Amino acid sequence: MDFNNKVVIITGASAGIGSAAAVLFAKQSAKVVLVGRNETTLLNIAKKCEDAKGFEPLTVRAELTDDEDVKKIVDKTIEHFGRIDVLVNNAGVGFCGGIRDGVEIFDRAMATNVRPAYLLTSLATPYLVQSKGNIVNVSSVAAFKPIKDVAFLPYCMSKAALDQFTRCVALELGRDGVRVNSVNPGGTKTSFVETAGFSKQQMEKLYETREQNYPLRKMAKSEEVADLILYLASDRAASITGATFVIDNGEMLM
Repeated sequence: MDFNNKVVIITGASAGIGSAAAVLFAKQSAKVVLVGRNETTLLNIAKKCEDAKGFEPLTVRAELTDDEDVKKIVDKTIEHFGRIDVLVNNAGVGFCGGIRDGVEIFDRAMATNVRPAYLLTSLATPYLVQSKGNIVNVSSVAAFKPIKDVAFLPYCMSKAALDQFTRCVALELGRDGVRVNSVNPGGTKTSFVETAGFSKQQMEKLYETREQNYPLRKMAKSEEVADLILYLASDRAASITGATFVIDNGEMLM
């Protein structure tokens, strides 16, 4: 897969699946735009990307719940590279909570996991139409079923909304030659659960339980999910749009 001269925007690029995808795209000669909140870690990932093929990435420090910051991502990309070929809406946050916890956490989940992807996609669409590019949204198996071991109602709802967003935008932009797909990981070894409020000890216990219970007796690595993102963004997936691809070591079978 060759992404030579292709410009790829990746949100949540400073850690986990986003950083793995950034390095993988860079290895395939893409011009990568790294978006995240932590400038130090962004610069570290940028160095890895540059080392891969010698192309210096563009880094954009942005808070995706700030509309002006979201607009800045597109403006800086066009100013720097002049085009957009792939948009990877990867940024997302876990939100623990149930129906007894009130509506505020639901509002935060939708404002963080859905609205920024909607706005950024809207702003990038004219350029994706020009390039006949594509979008990959990073969702979750939580879009399909409740998470058993923790109360994750707002998160599950936000990911279900993101999947429907994928399908609707794929239908709308298909006639313009723009593909839109979703990658839906199950449990993946990242810092995700820590940012959702788990302690390191709780995280390790959760991972141990999942590795014992998943049919393949393991959890996914960020690089494995990144491989699937890369494939869907490539010309090899030219006939795939509006699809959700599960990568979960059999979690959906449980």
